[in-house]
Amino acid sequence: ACDSTDFIFSLTDSPVTLKILQSWAPRVSHYFDKESYTYVGHQIVIQESIEHYGAVVWPGALALSQYLESNQEQFNLKDKKVLEIGAGTGLVSIVACILGAYVTATDLPEVLENLSYNISKNTQNMNMHKPEVRKLVWGEGLHEDFPLSTYHYDFILASDVVYHHAALEALLATMVYFCKPGTVLLWANKFRFTADYEFLEKLGNILNTMILAEFPESDVKLLKVTVREN
Repeated sequence: ACDSTDFIFSLTDSPVTLKILQSWAPRVSHYFDKESYTYVGHQIVIQESIEHYGAVVWPGALALSQYLESNQEQFNLKDKKVLEIGAGTGLVSIVACILGAYVTATDLPEVLENLSYNISKNTQNMNMHKPEVRKLVWGEGLHEDFPLSTYHYDFILASDVVYHHAALEALLATMVYFCKPGTVLLWANKFRFTADYEFLEKLGNILNTMILAEFPESDVKLLKVTVREN
């Protein structure tokens, strides 16, 4: 049996060993932290990765999970079709599953292994609709992978998807693509930079945006976004 010292030695000793260990990273405890949360009466254990922004629980995910739990009458997810974009660790998707939704959790290819692991671990052996995990690169292949003739969602969920990255225009196009008549986009975000507010302004020029809640302790705003009626 190896202890953590053996692993650290192996990492510096051989690049081949490093590659093998990286491929098995979800099973190596010192690569990951596990955080426990309780929503809707269920304990949810989330495995985080230090290697990707998308594999860490950010404040927006906590705010959105809390809001979904506390506002079930206003936003009833039971038997609704829900798409999460930028699902990250899967916390929000797991909460939506517990609330009875048909959930499709999406993110970049490099995040899917940890995302799938968390969703599977936290939803197995529970009486709920089986969630789906799919690749979604913002702005790419939307018509091919999610044709509007087949895919219509009651809710789009997004948390902390806006920050300092180069894909903001692609994210905006993705939100607009999925946000159709009858769809409600719930977007929670920690507002840090001018670019965050600029994104909000651009979104507001295309779709109806309304602040549902604010979480001052974490600088998170939660917005409801819908299509403008003619």
